[in-house]
Amino acid sequence: QVQLVESGGGLVQAGGSLRLSCAASGGTFSNYAMGWFRQAPGKEREFVAAISRSFDRTYYADSVKGRFTISRDNAKNTVFLQMNSLKPEDTAVYYCAADLRWDRRAVVVVPNEYNYWGQGTQVAVSS
Repeated sequence: QVQLVESGGGLVQAGGSLRLSCAASGGTFSNYAMGWFRQAPGKEREFVAAISRSFDRTYYADSVKGRFTISRDNAKNTVFLQMNSLKPEDTAVYYCAADLRWDRRAVVVVPNEYNYWGQGTQVAVSS
């Protein structure tokens, strides 16, 4: 059983930056493809970014491409989401997710394929 704990959320002005972290415990972190999702009030959860086990493959939603960067540190069992040039429409609860994968280069964008989820961290961007 993998436990995921997000941190780093907060209130920021438009154009600012935040770095989210997701610390994993209870499993072999390097065996998991990782992803970030978000859910705004009244909206469905949506994909933000994903990274493969092998580090070298990443995938982003069009809405965040060029502004957000996902990375991982297997030695620290942590995945990060660097968010720059934030916009009010980025306001949401951000969740990290872990998917046990044999394929080291797979990136996972479908939420139903993820095995484990964190509790979320709130990001609010003011205009």
